Amino acid sequence: MLDFPKWKVWLVWATIAFCTLLAIPSLVPEDARAKWPGWIPQPVINLGLDLAGGSYILLEADTKDVAAARIEAMREQIQTDMRRATPRINIGDISTRDGQLSFVVRDSSQVDAVRERLLPMTTGAGMTGQRDWDISVVDTNRFVMKPTAAGINQAIDTAMNDAREIVGKRINALGTREPNIVREGANRIVVEVPGLSNPEELKALIGKTAKLEFKLVDLAADSQAIQRGQAPIGSQILPYANGGGTIAVKRSTVISGDQIADAKQTYDENGQPDVTLTFNGEGGRRFARVTQENVGKPFAIIVDNQVISAPNINTAILGGVATISGGGFTTQTANELAIALRSGKLPVDLKVVQESSISAELGQDSIDKGVLAGIVGSVALILFMIATYLRFGVYTTAALLVNAVMILGLMALFNATLTLPGIAGFVLTIGAAVDANVLINERIREEQRIRGRAALPAVEVGYKEASRAIFDANLTNVISAVIMFVFGSGPIRGFAVVLAIGIVTSVFTGVTFTRLLVAGWLKRNRPKSINI
Repeated sequence: MLDFPKWKVWLVWATIAFCTLLAIPSLVPEDARAKWPGWIPQPVINLGLDLAGGSYILLEADTKDVAAARIEAMREQIQTDMRRATPRINIGDISTRDGQLSFVVRDSSQVDAVRERLLPMTTGAGMTGQRDWDISVVDTNRFVMKPTAAGINQAIDTAMNDAREIVGKRINALGTREPNIVREGANRIVVEVPGLSNPEELKALIGKTAKLEFKLVDLAADSQAIQRGQAPIGSQILPYANGGGTIAVKRSTVISGDQIADAKQTYDENGQPDVTLTFNGEGGRRFARVTQENVGKPFAIIVDNQVISAPNINTAILGGVATISGGGFTTQTANELAIALRSGKLPVDLKVVQESSISAELGQDSIDKGVLAGIVGSVALILFMIATYLRFGVYTTAALLVNAVMILGLMALFNATLTLPGIAGFVLTIGAAVDANVLINERIREEQRIRGRAALPAVEVGYKEASRAIFDANLTNVISAVIMFVFGSGPIRGFAVVLAIGIVTSVFTGVTFTRLLVAGWLKRNRPKSINI
Protein backbone atom coordinates (compact mmCIF):
# COMPACT_ATOMS: atom_id res chain seq x y z
CA MET A 1 0.00 0.00 0.00
CA LEU A 2 2.91 2.36 0.72
CA ASP A 3 5.07 1.08 -2.12
CA PHE A 4 5.45 3.80 -4.77
CA PRO A 5 7.46 2.87 -7.87
CA LYS A 6 9.31 5.73 -9.53
CA TRP A 7 6.93 5.90 -12.51
CA LYS A 8 3.98 6.40 -10.16
CA VAL A 9 5.82 9.12 -8.23
CA TRP A 10 6.63 10.94 -11.44
CA LEU A 11 3.04 10.53 -12.67
CA VAL A 12 1.61 12.08 -9.49
CA TRP A 13 3.97 15.06 -9.60
CA ALA A 14 3.46 15.49 -13.36
CA THR A 15 -0.33 15.59 -12.88
CA ILE A 16 0.01 18.25 -10.20
CA ALA A 17 2.43 20.28 -12.34
CA PHE A 18 0.11 20.05 -15.35
CA CYS A 19 -2.89 21.30 -13.37
CA THR A 20 -0.78 24.09 -11.88
CA LEU A 21 0.22 25.31 -15.34
CA LEU A 22 -3.43 25.26 -16.38
CA ALA A 23 -4.42 27.30 -13.32
CA ILE A 24 -1.81 30.06 -13.77
CA PRO A 25 -3.58 32.03 -16.60
CA SER A 26 -6.74 32.32 -14.47
CA LEU A 27 -4.71 33.82 -11.61
CA VAL A 28 -2.99 36.42 -13.83
CA PRO A 29 -4.76 39.71 -14.74
CA GLU A 30 -6.11 39.86 -18.27
CA ASP A 31 -3.95 42.85 -19.27
CA ALA A 32 -0.84 40.96 -18.19
CA ARG A 33 -1.90 37.86 -20.16
CA ALA A 34 -2.29 40.01 -23.26
CA LYS A 35 1.49 40.57 -23.26
CA TRP A 36 2.28 36.84 -23.33
CA PRO A 37 3.51 35.31 -26.61
CA GLY A 38 0.68 34.03 -28.80
CA TRP A 39 1.99 30.45 -28.83
CA ILE A 40 1.45 30.07 -25.07
CA PRO A 41 -1.94 28.41 -24.36
CA GLN A 42 -4.14 30.49 -22.08
CA PRO A 43 -6.98 28.34 -20.73
CA VAL A 44 -8.99 30.48 -18.33
CA ILE A 45 -12.05 30.12 -16.15
CA ASN A 46 -15.00 32.09 -17.44
CA LEU A 47 -16.95 34.17 -14.96
CA GLY A 48 -20.71 33.86 -14.84
CA LEU A 49 -23.25 36.65 -15.06
CA ASP A 50 -23.33 37.19 -11.29
CA LEU A 51 -19.55 37.64 -11.15
CA ALA A 52 -18.53 39.30 -14.43
CA GLY A 53 -21.69 41.34 -14.89
CA GLY A 54 -23.68 41.20 -18.10
CA SER A 55 -27.18 41.24 -19.48
CA TYR A 56 -30.37 39.42 -18.55
CA ILE A 57 -33.20 39.24 -21.07
CA LEU A 58 -36.57 37.52 -20.81
CA LEU A 59 -38.10 36.70 -24.19
CA GLU A 60 -41.74 35.88 -24.82
CA ALA A 61 -42.88 34.07 -27.95
CA ASP A 62 -45.91 35.07 -29.97
CA THR A 63 -47.30 31.57 -30.48
CA LYS A 64 -50.51 32.53 -32.26
CA ASP A 65 -48.66 32.40 -35.58
CA VAL A 66 -47.64 28.78 -35.05
CA ALA A 67 -51.02 27.47 -36.18
CA ALA A 68 -50.97 29.76 -39.24
CA ALA A 69 -47.48 28.59 -40.14
CA ARG A 70 -48.56 24.94 -39.84
CA ILE A 71 -51.53 25.60 -42.12
CA GLU A 72 -49.33 27.32 -44.71
CA ALA A 73 -46.77 24.51 -44.61
CA MET A 74 -49.51 21.91 -45.00
CA ARG A 75 -50.97 23.86 -47.94
CA GLU A 76 -47.66 23.77 -49.80
CA GLN A 77 -47.17 20.09 -48.97
CA ILE A 78 -50.62 19.16 -50.28
CA GLN A 79 -50.13 21.10 -53.52
CA THR A 80 -46.75 19.47 -54.15
CA ASP A 81 -47.93 15.97 -53.26
CA MET A 82 -51.05 16.11 -55.43
CA ARG A 83 -49.06 17.47 -58.37
CA ARG A 84 -46.52 14.66 -58.11
CA ALA A 85 -49.10 11.90 -57.71
CA THR A 86 -49.39 9.28 -60.46
CA PRO A 87 -51.82 9.85 -62.04
CA ARG A 88 -51.84 13.53 -61.15
CA ILE A 89 -54.66 14.57 -58.81
CA ASN A 90 -56.41 17.77 -59.82
CA ILE A 91 -57.63 19.90 -56.94
CA GLY A 92 -59.05 23.41 -56.74
CA ASP A 93 -57.51 26.37 -54.93
CA ILE A 94 -56.79 25.60 -51.29
CA SER A 95 -58.57 27.92 -48.89
CA THR A 96 -56.89 28.77 -45.56
CA ARG A 97 -59.70 30.79 -44.00
CA ASP A 98 -61.01 30.28 -40.45
CA GLY A 99 -57.87 28.44 -39.30
CA GLN A 100 -58.41 25.41 -41.52
CA LEU A 101 -57.61 24.05 -44.97
CA SER A 102 -60.26 23.20 -47.53
CA PHE A 103 -60.07 22.19 -51.16
CA VAL A 104 -62.16 20.43 -53.78
CA VAL A 105 -61.11 17.27 -55.63
CA ARG A 106 -62.21 17.84 -59.22
CA ASP A 107 -62.50 14.13 -60.03
CA SER A 108 -64.75 12.41 -57.48
CA SER A 109 -63.19 9.04 -58.28
CA GLN A 110 -59.91 10.26 -56.74
CA VAL A 111 -61.37 11.07 -53.30
CA ASP A 112 -60.16 7.81 -51.77
CA ALA A 113 -56.71 8.29 -53.30
CA VAL A 114 -56.54 11.79 -51.80
CA ARG A 115 -57.47 10.50 -48.36
CA GLU A 116 -54.74 7.85 -48.54
CA ARG A 117 -52.19 10.52 -49.44
CA LEU A 118 -53.35 12.89 -46.67
CA LEU A 119 -53.22 10.37 -43.81
CA PRO A 120 -49.40 9.96 -43.85
CA MET A 121 -49.12 13.76 -43.60
CA THR A 122 -50.68 13.63 -40.13
CA THR A 123 -49.09 12.05 -37.08
CA GLY A 124 -49.87 11.35 -33.45
CA ALA A 125 -49.63 14.35 -31.14
CA GLY A 126 -47.16 13.09 -28.54
CA MET A 127 -48.70 10.83 -25.89
CA THR A 128 -52.16 12.38 -26.11
CA GLY A 129 -53.66 9.63 -28.24
CA GLN A 130 -54.86 12.25 -30.74
CA ARG A 131 -53.69 13.11 -34.22
CA ASP A 132 -52.30 16.54 -35.03
CA TRP A 133 -54.87 17.11 -37.82
CA ASP A 134 -58.55 16.29 -38.21
CA ILE A 135 -59.56 15.25 -41.75
CA SER A 136 -63.16 15.29 -42.94
CA VAL A 137 -64.97 15.13 -46.28
CA VAL A 138 -67.85 17.51 -46.97
CA ASP A 139 -70.23 17.37 -49.95
CA THR A 140 -68.60 14.14 -51.22
CA ASN A 141 -65.52 15.81 -52.73
CA ARG A 142 -64.44 18.72 -50.46
CA PHE A 143 -61.73 17.96 -47.92
CA VAL A 144 -61.48 20.00 -44.73
CA MET A 145 -58.35 19.75 -42.56
CA LYS A 146 -58.12 21.46 -39.18
CA PRO A 147 -55.18 21.33 -36.72
CA THR A 148 -56.15 19.83 -33.36
CA ALA A 149 -55.43 21.52 -30.03
CA ALA A 150 -53.02 18.70 -29.12
CA GLY A 151 -51.23 19.13 -32.45
CA ILE A 152 -50.90 22.89 -31.97
CA ASN A 153 -49.56 22.45 -28.43
CA GLN A 154 -47.00 19.96 -29.68
CA ALA A 155 -46.02 22.35 -32.47
CA ILE A 156 -45.60 25.20 -29.97
CA ASP A 157 -43.40 23.05 -27.75
CA THR A 158 -41.25 22.04 -30.73
CA ALA A 159 -41.06 25.63 -31.93
CA MET A 160 -39.93 26.87 -28.50
CA ASN A 161 -37.19 24.23 -28.31
CA ASP A 162 -36.04 25.16 -31.80
CA ALA A 163 -36.13 28.86 -30.89
CA ARG A 164 -33.94 28.24 -27.85
CA GLU A 165 -31.38 26.43 -29.98
CA ILE A 166 -31.36 29.18 -32.62
CA VAL A 167 -31.01 31.92 -29.99
CA GLY A 168 -28.01 30.03 -28.61
CA LYS A 169 -26.38 29.86 -32.05
CA ARG A 170 -26.88 33.57 -32.64
CA ILE A 171 -25.49 34.61 -29.26
CA ASN A 172 -22.45 32.36 -29.58
CA ALA A 173 -21.77 33.88 -33.00
CA LEU A 174 -21.23 37.22 -31.24
CA GLY A 175 -18.20 35.77 -29.48
CA THR A 176 -19.75 35.73 -26.02
CA ARG A 177 -18.85 33.00 -23.57
CA GLU A 178 -21.06 30.53 -21.78
CA PRO A 179 -24.48 32.17 -22.20
CA ASN A 180 -27.23 30.64 -20.12
CA ILE A 181 -30.32 30.04 -22.29
CA VAL A 182 -33.25 28.13 -20.79
CA ARG A 183 -36.98 27.86 -21.33
CA GLU A 184 -39.30 29.28 -18.72
CA GLY A 185 -42.87 28.12 -18.84
CA ALA A 186 -44.62 27.34 -22.11
CA ASN A 187 -43.66 30.38 -24.18
CA ARG A 188 -40.71 32.17 -22.54
CA ILE A 189 -36.93 31.96 -22.86
CA VAL A 190 -34.42 33.34 -20.35
CA VAL A 191 -31.13 34.61 -21.78
CA GLU A 192 -28.17 35.49 -19.54
CA VAL A 193 -24.96 36.64 -21.22
CA PRO A 194 -21.94 37.32 -18.98
CA GLY A 195 -19.63 40.16 -19.92
CA LEU A 196 -22.06 41.87 -22.33
CA SER A 197 -22.66 45.35 -20.94
CA ASN A 198 -24.74 46.68 -23.86
CA PRO A 199 -27.76 44.47 -24.56
CA GLU A 200 -29.03 46.47 -27.53
CA GLU A 201 -27.01 44.53 -30.13
CA LEU A 202 -28.11 41.30 -28.49
CA LYS A 203 -31.78 42.35 -28.51
CA ALA A 204 -31.63 43.39 -32.16
CA LEU A 205 -30.11 40.06 -33.17
CA ILE A 206 -32.41 37.86 -31.11
CA GLY A 207 -35.55 39.71 -32.14
CA LYS A 208 -34.89 39.18 -35.87
CA THR A 209 -36.94 36.24 -37.11
CA ALA A 210 -34.72 36.03 -40.22
CA LYS A 211 -37.28 34.28 -42.40
CA LEU A 212 -35.64 34.44 -45.82
CA GLU A 213 -37.65 33.85 -49.00
CA PHE A 214 -37.04 34.28 -52.72
CA LYS A 215 -40.29 34.87 -54.62
CA LEU A 216 -41.07 35.88 -58.19
CA VAL A 217 -42.59 39.31 -58.70
CA ASP A 218 -46.15 39.29 -60.05
CA LEU A 219 -45.78 41.32 -63.28
CA ALA A 220 -49.51 41.03 -64.05
CA ALA A 221 -50.55 42.87 -60.91
CA ASP A 222 -52.24 46.23 -61.41
CA SER A 223 -50.27 49.07 -59.82
CA GLN A 224 -53.38 50.90 -58.64
CA ALA A 225 -54.77 47.72 -57.08
CA ILE A 226 -51.45 47.24 -55.31
CA GLN A 227 -51.69 50.75 -53.85
CA ARG A 228 -55.17 49.89 -52.59
CA GLY A 229 -53.77 46.73 -50.97
CA GLN A 230 -55.56 44.37 -53.36
CA ALA A 231 -53.45 41.43 -54.51
CA PRO A 232 -54.32 39.10 -57.40
CA ILE A 233 -55.24 35.50 -56.60
CA GLY A 234 -52.08 33.56 -55.79
CA SER A 235 -50.10 36.68 -54.92
CA GLN A 236 -49.52 38.90 -51.89
CA ILE A 237 -48.48 42.48 -51.30
CA LEU A 238 -45.34 43.16 -49.25
CA PRO A 239 -43.64 46.41 -48.25
CA TYR A 240 -40.07 47.36 -49.09
CA ALA A 241 -37.72 47.33 -46.10
CA ASN A 242 -36.41 50.81 -46.90
CA GLY A 243 -39.90 52.33 -46.96
CA GLY A 244 -40.06 52.55 -50.75
CA GLY A 245 -43.67 51.48 -51.14
CA THR A 246 -45.13 48.03 -51.79
CA ILE A 247 -44.84 45.29 -54.38
CA ALA A 248 -46.89 42.25 -55.41
CA VAL A 249 -45.11 38.88 -55.31
CA LYS A 250 -46.21 35.31 -55.91
CA ARG A 251 -47.23 33.43 -52.76
CA SER A 252 -45.20 30.35 -53.70
CA THR A 253 -41.69 30.45 -52.26
CA VAL A 254 -38.99 29.71 -54.83
CA ILE A 255 -36.11 29.40 -52.35
CA SER A 256 -36.31 29.48 -48.54
CA GLY A 257 -33.79 30.05 -45.77
CA ASP A 258 -33.82 26.32 -45.00
CA GLN A 259 -31.75 25.80 -48.16
CA ILE A 260 -28.89 28.09 -47.09
CA ALA A 261 -25.55 26.47 -46.24
CA ASP A 262 -23.75 29.69 -45.26
CA ALA A 263 -24.25 33.44 -45.04
CA LYS A 264 -21.59 36.10 -44.46
CA GLN A 265 -21.20 39.84 -44.59
CA THR A 266 -19.26 41.03 -47.64
CA TYR A 267 -18.82 44.18 -49.74
CA ASP A 268 -19.95 44.94 -53.28
CA GLU A 269 -17.82 46.50 -56.01
CA ASN A 270 -18.63 49.96 -54.63
CA GLY A 271 -17.49 49.06 -51.13
CA GLN A 272 -21.03 48.93 -49.75
CA PRO A 273 -21.89 46.19 -47.20
CA ASP A 274 -24.03 43.32 -48.41
CA VAL A 275 -24.72 39.68 -47.51
CA THR A 276 -23.50 36.75 -49.61
CA LEU A 277 -25.50 33.52 -49.46
CA THR A 278 -24.27 30.04 -50.31
CA PHE A 279 -27.02 27.51 -50.96
CA ASN A 280 -26.85 23.81 -50.12
CA GLY A 281 -27.01 21.21 -52.90
CA GLU A 282 -30.79 21.20 -53.23
CA GLY A 283 -31.02 24.99 -52.94
CA GLY A 284 -28.27 25.53 -55.51
CA ARG A 285 -29.97 23.25 -58.05
CA ARG A 286 -33.34 24.85 -57.47
CA PHE A 287 -31.93 28.38 -57.69
CA ALA A 288 -30.18 27.52 -60.95
CA ARG A 289 -33.37 26.06 -62.44
CA VAL A 290 -35.52 29.02 -61.40
CA THR A 291 -33.09 31.60 -62.75
CA GLN A 292 -32.78 29.67 -66.02
CA GLU A 293 -36.55 29.60 -66.46
CA ASN A 294 -37.10 33.27 -65.56
CA VAL A 295 -34.30 35.20 -67.30
CA GLY A 296 -35.35 38.82 -67.74
CA LYS A 297 -37.93 38.69 -64.95
CA PRO A 298 -37.57 40.24 -61.47
CA PHE A 299 -37.58 38.27 -58.28
CA ALA A 300 -37.93 39.55 -54.72
CA ILE A 301 -35.51 38.86 -51.87
CA ILE A 302 -37.66 38.90 -48.73
CA VAL A 303 -36.56 38.90 -45.08
CA ASP A 304 -39.22 38.80 -42.38
CA ASN A 305 -41.97 39.71 -44.89
CA GLN A 306 -40.11 42.81 -46.05
CA VAL A 307 -38.61 43.08 -49.53
CA ILE A 308 -34.91 43.91 -49.37
CA SER A 309 -34.55 44.20 -53.13
CA ALA A 310 -36.21 43.00 -56.34
CA PRO A 311 -33.51 42.71 -59.03
CA ASN A 312 -33.95 41.37 -62.55
CA ILE A 313 -32.57 37.95 -63.42
CA ASN A 314 -30.16 38.97 -66.19
CA THR A 315 -28.67 35.51 -66.62
CA ALA A 316 -28.91 32.06 -65.08
CA ILE A 317 -27.08 31.82 -61.72
CA LEU A 318 -25.48 28.38 -61.64
CA GLY A 319 -22.87 28.69 -58.89
CA GLY A 320 -25.20 28.25 -55.93
CA VAL A 321 -24.27 31.72 -54.60
CA ALA A 322 -26.48 34.83 -54.34
CA THR A 323 -26.01 38.30 -52.88
CA ILE A 324 -28.48 40.41 -50.92
CA SER A 325 -27.75 44.05 -51.65
CA GLY A 326 -29.64 47.28 -51.96
CA GLY A 327 -31.03 47.06 -48.45
CA GLY A 328 -29.20 50.12 -47.14
CA PHE A 329 -27.01 47.92 -44.94
CA THR A 330 -24.34 49.11 -42.57
CA THR A 331 -21.52 46.73 -41.69
CA GLN A 332 -23.21 45.93 -38.38
CA THR A 333 -26.70 45.35 -39.78
CA ALA A 334 -25.31 43.21 -42.63
CA ASN A 335 -23.34 41.14 -40.12
CA GLU A 336 -26.41 40.75 -37.88
CA LEU A 337 -28.48 39.56 -40.85
CA ALA A 338 -25.74 37.11 -41.89
CA ILE A 339 -25.60 35.66 -38.37
CA ALA A 340 -29.39 35.39 -38.22
CA LEU A 341 -29.62 33.68 -41.62
CA ARG A 342 -26.69 31.39 -40.85
CA SER A 343 -28.23 30.22 -37.59
CA GLY A 344 -31.64 29.64 -39.16
CA LYS A 345 -34.98 31.39 -38.92
CA LEU A 346 -36.87 31.60 -35.66
CA PRO A 347 -40.04 29.49 -35.78
CA VAL A 348 -41.82 32.08 -33.60
CA ASP A 349 -41.56 35.82 -33.09
CA LEU A 350 -39.76 36.74 -29.86
CA LYS A 351 -40.15 40.00 -28.00
CA VAL A 352 -38.25 41.27 -24.97
CA VAL A 353 -40.59 41.55 -21.97
CA GLN A 354 -37.95 42.09 -19.30
CA GLU A 355 -34.30 43.07 -19.25
CA SER A 356 -31.72 44.01 -16.67
CA SER A 357 -28.00 44.50 -16.39
CA ILE A 358 -25.58 43.46 -13.66
CA SER A 359 -22.57 45.70 -13.26
CA ALA A 360 -19.07 44.28 -13.12
CA GLU A 361 -18.56 46.14 -9.83
CA LEU A 362 -21.29 44.10 -8.16
CA GLY A 363 -19.75 40.94 -9.55
CA GLN A 364 -16.32 41.92 -8.25
CA ASP A 365 -17.82 42.44 -4.80
CA SER A 366 -19.19 38.88 -4.93
CA ILE A 367 -15.76 37.57 -5.95
CA ASP A 368 -14.03 39.45 -3.13
CA LYS A 369 -16.43 38.13 -0.53
CA GLY A 370 -16.19 34.60 -1.91
CA VAL A 371 -12.39 34.71 -1.87
CA LEU A 372 -12.45 36.10 1.68
CA ALA A 373 -14.75 33.30 2.81
CA GLY A 374 -12.45 30.74 1.19
CA ILE A 375 -9.33 32.19 2.80
CA VAL A 376 -10.86 32.43 6.28
CA GLY A 377 -12.28 28.93 6.09
CA SER A 378 -9.05 27.44 4.74
CA VAL A 379 -6.85 29.12 7.36
CA ALA A 380 -9.11 27.96 10.19
CA LEU A 381 -9.10 24.45 8.74
CA ILE A 382 -5.31 24.41 8.37
CA LEU A 383 -4.75 25.56 11.94
CA PHE A 384 -7.13 22.93 13.27
CA MET A 385 -5.58 20.09 11.27
CA ILE A 386 -2.00 20.98 12.24
CA ALA A 387 -2.93 21.35 15.91
CA THR A 388 -4.78 18.03 15.91
CA TYR A 389 -2.56 15.80 13.75
CA LEU A 390 0.84 17.55 13.81
CA ARG A 391 2.99 16.22 10.93
CA PHE A 392 0.03 14.51 9.31
CA GLY A 393 -1.83 17.82 9.61
CA VAL A 394 0.96 19.44 7.58
CA TYR A 395 0.50 16.80 4.90
CA THR A 396 -3.23 17.49 4.95
CA THR A 397 -2.53 21.21 4.51
CA ALA A 398 -0.30 20.51 1.51
CA ALA A 399 -3.08 18.37 0.03
CA LEU A 400 -5.61 21.19 0.50
CA LEU A 401 -3.43 23.71 -1.31
CA VAL A 402 -2.72 21.30 -4.16
CA ASN A 403 -6.43 20.46 -4.32
CA ALA A 404 -7.38 24.13 -4.74
CA VAL A 405 -4.86 24.60 -7.56
CA MET A 406 -6.00 21.41 -9.31
CA ILE A 407 -9.64 22.49 -9.19
CA LEU A 408 -8.76 25.79 -10.83
CA GLY A 409 -6.62 24.05 -13.44
CA LEU A 410 -9.26 21.51 -14.44
CA MET A 411 -11.98 24.17 -14.59
CA ALA A 412 -9.78 26.16 -16.96
CA LEU A 413 -9.09 23.05 -19.03
CA PHE A 414 -12.81 22.42 -19.52
CA ASN A 415 -13.47 26.14 -20.07
CA ALA A 416 -15.95 26.00 -17.19
CA THR A 417 -17.89 29.00 -15.96
CA LEU A 418 -17.52 30.09 -12.35
CA THR A 419 -20.64 31.54 -10.76
CA LEU A 420 -21.40 32.62 -7.20
CA PRO A 421 -22.87 29.17 -6.40
CA GLY A 422 -19.69 27.80 -8.00
CA ILE A 423 -17.59 29.69 -5.45
CA ALA A 424 -19.80 28.16 -2.75
CA GLY A 425 -19.14 24.75 -4.26
CA PHE A 426 -15.41 25.50 -4.32
CA VAL A 427 -15.35 26.49 -0.64
CA LEU A 428 -17.53 23.52 0.29
CA THR A 429 -15.24 21.15 -1.61
CA ILE A 430 -12.13 22.50 0.11
CA GLY A 431 -13.78 22.10 3.50
CA ALA A 432 -15.07 18.62 2.77
CA ALA A 433 -11.73 17.52 1.30
CA VAL A 434 -10.26 17.04 4.79
CA ASP A 435 -12.87 14.35 5.52
CA ALA A 436 -10.66 11.82 3.77
CA ASN A 437 -7.61 12.77 5.82
CA VAL A 438 -9.60 12.79 9.06
CA LEU A 439 -10.78 9.23 8.35
CA ILE A 440 -7.24 8.11 7.50
CA ASN A 441 -5.58 9.80 10.46
CA GLU A 442 -8.14 8.53 12.96
CA ARG A 443 -7.79 5.01 11.61
CA ILE A 444 -4.00 5.21 11.99
CA ARG A 445 -4.48 6.36 15.59
CA GLU A 446 -6.81 3.44 16.24
CA GLU A 447 -4.36 0.94 14.76
CA GLN A 448 -1.57 2.26 17.00
CA ARG A 449 -3.37 2.83 20.30
CA ILE A 450 -5.99 0.10 20.32
CA ARG A 451 -4.43 -2.65 18.24
CA GLY A 452 -0.83 -1.85 19.16
CA ARG A 453 0.55 -1.89 15.62
CA ALA A 454 3.94 -0.42 14.79
CA ALA A 455 4.20 2.79 12.73
CA LEU A 456 4.54 1.27 9.26
CA PRO A 457 1.76 -1.36 9.56
CA ALA A 458 -0.53 1.18 11.27
CA VAL A 459 -0.15 3.64 8.40
CA GLU A 460 -0.57 0.96 5.77
CA VAL A 461 -3.72 -0.49 7.35
CA GLY A 462 -5.07 3.00 8.03
CA TYR A 463 -4.86 4.06 4.40
CA LYS A 464 -6.14 0.72 3.11
CA GLU A 465 -9.20 0.48 5.35
CA ALA A 466 -10.16 4.16 5.26
CA SER A 467 -9.91 4.32 1.47
CA ARG A 468 -12.95 2.07 1.08
CA ALA A 469 -15.19 4.38 3.08
CA ILE A 470 -13.72 7.42 1.30
CA PHE A 471 -14.45 6.09 -2.18
CA ASP A 472 -17.98 5.00 -1.23
CA ALA A 473 -18.84 8.37 0.32
CA ASN A 474 -17.48 10.38 -2.61
CA LEU A 475 -19.22 8.15 -5.15
CA THR A 476 -22.59 9.18 -3.73
CA ASN A 477 -21.51 12.84 -3.97
CA VAL A 478 -20.55 12.37 -7.62
CA ILE A 479 -23.98 10.87 -8.33
CA SER A 480 -25.61 13.93 -6.73
CA ALA A 481 -23.43 16.26 -8.82
CA VAL A 482 -24.35 14.41 -12.04
CA ILE A 483 -28.06 14.64 -11.25
CA MET A 484 -27.78 18.38 -10.57
CA PHE A 485 -25.89 18.89 -13.83
CA VAL A 486 -28.35 16.88 -15.94
CA PHE A 487 -31.56 18.32 -14.51
CA GLY A 488 -30.33 21.74 -13.38
CA SER A 489 -29.50 24.84 -15.36
CA GLY A 490 -27.38 27.95 -15.06
CA PRO A 491 -25.96 28.44 -11.54
CA ILE A 492 -27.05 24.95 -10.46
CA ARG A 493 -24.96 23.42 -13.24
CA GLY A 494 -22.04 25.65 -12.27
CA PHE A 495 -22.26 24.39 -8.71
CA ALA A 496 -22.46 20.78 -9.93
CA VAL A 497 -19.38 21.15 -12.17
CA VAL A 498 -17.23 22.62 -9.40
CA LEU A 499 -18.49 20.01 -6.94
CA ALA A 500 -17.75 17.09 -9.29
CA ILE A 501 -14.26 18.36 -10.14
CA GLY A 502 -13.57 19.03 -6.46
CA ILE A 503 -14.61 15.51 -5.46
CA VAL A 504 -12.19 13.95 -7.96
CA THR A 505 -9.28 16.19 -6.97
CA SER A 506 -9.93 15.86 -3.23
CA VAL A 507 -9.80 12.06 -3.44
CA PHE A 508 -6.59 12.29 -5.49
CA THR A 509 -4.89 14.73 -3.12
CA GLY A 510 -6.37 13.42 0.13
CA VAL A 511 -5.51 9.77 -0.54
CA THR A 512 -2.89 9.40 -3.28
CA PHE A 513 -0.88 12.60 -2.74
CA THR A 514 -0.73 12.44 1.06
CA ARG A 515 0.09 8.71 0.87
CA LEU A 516 3.01 9.61 -1.40
CA LEU A 517 4.28 12.18 1.12
CA VAL A 518 3.81 9.84 4.10
CA ALA A 519 5.48 6.92 2.30
CA GLY A 520 8.51 9.06 1.49
CA TRP A 521 8.86 10.21 5.08
CA LEU A 522 8.52 6.68 6.46
CA LYS A 523 11.16 5.29 4.09
CA ARG A 524 13.63 8.04 4.99
CA ASN A 525 13.17 8.00 8.78
CA ARG A 526 11.81 4.53 9.69
CA PRO A 527 10.09 5.77 12.90
CA LYS A 528 8.96 3.20 15.46
CA SER A 529 5.95 5.25 16.53
CA ILE A 530 3.98 8.19 15.19
CA ASN A 531 2.64 11.19 17.11
CA ILE A 532 -0.75 11.67 15.60
